[in-house]
Amino acid sequence: MITRYEDGVHTDKLSTRFLLPGEQPDDWKKVLADSVTDPEVLLNILNLPDTLLPGAIRSDKSFRMRIPRPFIDRMTRGDQHDPLLRQVLPLGEESEEVSGFSLDPLAEQSQNPTEGIIHKYQGRLLLIISGACAINCRFCFRRHFPYEDNRLGGDNWMQAIDYIRSQDSIHEVILSGGDPLAATDSRLARMVEALSDIPHVKTLRIHTRLPIVIPQRVTKEMLHWFCGGRLKPVMVIHCNHANEIDEQVEQALKKLRQAGAIVLNQTVLLKGINDDSGSLADLSHALFNAGVLPYYLHLLDRVQGAAHFDVNEERAKVLVNELMQKCPGYLVPRLVREVAGEASKTPIPVN
Repeated sequence: MITRYEDGVHTDKLSTRFLLPGEQPDDWKKVLADSVTDPEVLLNILNLPDTLLPGAIRSDKSFRMRIPRPFIDRMTRGDQHDPLLRQVLPLGEESEEVSGFSLDPLAEQSQNPTEGIIHKYQGRLLLIISGACAINCRFCFRRHFPYEDNRLGGDNWMQAIDYIRSQDSIHEVILSGGDPLAATDSRLARMVEALSDIPHVKTLRIHTRLPIVIPQRVTKEMLHWFCGGRLKPVMVIHCNHANEIDEQVEQALKKLRQAGAIVLNQTVLLKGINDDSGSLADLSHALFNAGVLPYYLHLLDRVQGAAHFDVNEERAKVLVNELMQKCPGYLVPRLVREVAGEASKTPIPVN
């Protein structure tokens, strides 16, 4: 049950919002701070066998585990093959070096013209807003990215703005990370205000997992700076399995749509998690029920530590063809691979 809340101060279209019972504006920060970061604690919460612990501890040392409790609440207790758990539990396989997998699979560090900027594609660029994430997905292609050398703050932020201002071909700025919504609303509002003052920038896009893993992050303040200004707001969420979407997530996505944001989803095809057409169809329908359109289905970026998630291209083509038989065309995401140095995502023909 949701209740209507009137701010009573602001009179713009975003002064009315939907609040979940008992929700406060800074609840998301408390949820983030209460994330589970100890593999042993996670195994105890989920009643999982201790045999998983040695591998989890070993892999946690090189890439720390972080999982918000709302995401854990959607997992099935006692099931070590739960599709949400498998995305975030460190496994011993991560420490195995596999040929063909690298620390920088998309060669992003060579396309890093100034601190905090990745400029790969014509007409748009990406700002590394924060190296922090609300959740550390084990397949993350930036798990080895040098975030400490790409902090957007102070002089670095002004250099980034100057770079964007100097490139009048840029019409879209993408906030990424880490997860950009791990930053505070006050900081993000200042950044968006500066971007809005650049005439050739028309669209503001956010790539984020936070509305999925901590739906409380979609606050009135966030909607105001994201949807209340000149820039066209587009949000690309990251959801890999239908079980990630519960009522609170649906309400968060509803607030984004009502505020005027276009909301899309991108999924990574992951072995043992969503590598069957039934799971992919369930995900597409769950997204559509939440008002979100599937956008991309990515083949795994071949980052060192994630080889055990890899689904080969031929299998992916079979799955998409099966998905086309189960879903209308608008619920079938485009199968793509990102290739370092290419001018765009590389579509993979499935027929």
